[in-house]
Amino acid sequence: MAFLSGAILITTLVFLVAFSLPNVHAAGKSNNKYNKKGELRHHRPIFKPTGWKKALATFYDGDTKTFGGACGYDDVVKDGYGLDTTALSSVLFKDGQTCGACYEIKCVNSRAGCKAGKSSIFVTGTNLCPPNYDIPGDNGGWCNPPREHFDLAKPAYLKIAEYKAGIVPINYRRVPCKKKGGIRFTITGNPYFNLVSVWNVGGAGDITQVQLKGNKKIKHWTNLKRNWGQKWETDVMLVGEALSFRVRSSDLRYSTSRWIAPSNWKFGQTFVGKNFV
Repeated sequence: MAFLSGAILITTLVFLVAFSLPNVHAAGKSNNKYNKKGELRHHRPIFKPTGWKKALATFYDGDTKTFGGACGYDDVVKDGYGLDTTALSSVLFKDGQTCGACYEIKCVNSRAGCKAGKSSIFVTGTNLCPPNYDIPGDNGGWCNPPREHFDLAKPAYLKIAEYKAGIVPINYRRVPCKKKGGIRFTITGNPYFNLVSVWNVGGAGDITQVQLKGNKKIKHWTNLKRNWGQKWETDVMLVGEALSFRVRSSDLRYSTSRWIAPSNWKFGQTFVGKNFV
């Protein structure tokens, strides 16, 4: 009925950085895709809802910290996602790539446990619903591949379905994420190993690439490696560098910083800029 996804919690110092960023993409057929400032030239259309698909939904218990476990969100409420979140089966989770993606979900059969007259809910993917290969996919192993399944946070599930139902049929689609404020970059770790959490992302909501550069030793864009969820790692020495970030979302839109963090930045300092829309 419900699957508890293990929470992954870290005690860290936090550095929040958000930049005033335009959204641009790689030029389609042009060989010269960058302008003189090193920014990608052409704008891509804003993220649009996808078509509807069928799936099933269950629920799991937790709290504001455990609901963001596998994506690395320390507290889904404080991080701006609220309790309307979902754990995704591995086929949808894609090794953490879709952390931050937003979905519209409709419960479609009142006889199967849907609450009559209830409209759709909007949820954010913040966790993993792990497979259970000891149970058949059609009889309890709901998150086993190749199933597309949503294990909703209990508060979200109860908005559209009865508790006693346990599992209900749904229709779902990807939708744009609407966020207040700018994209946040939270840097944790130490001078020799840095984890960069990317959160509060609008538009497509998920990030597929993170790059950074500085003003001293890191003068060229450097790719970060996905560590887990939306935490990205680098062993490049960041202390003393005036940092710039560039991120790419799954719809191939880019955000490149207009504002550069000063070289004397400190953990806990917060900057807010423009987000994907």
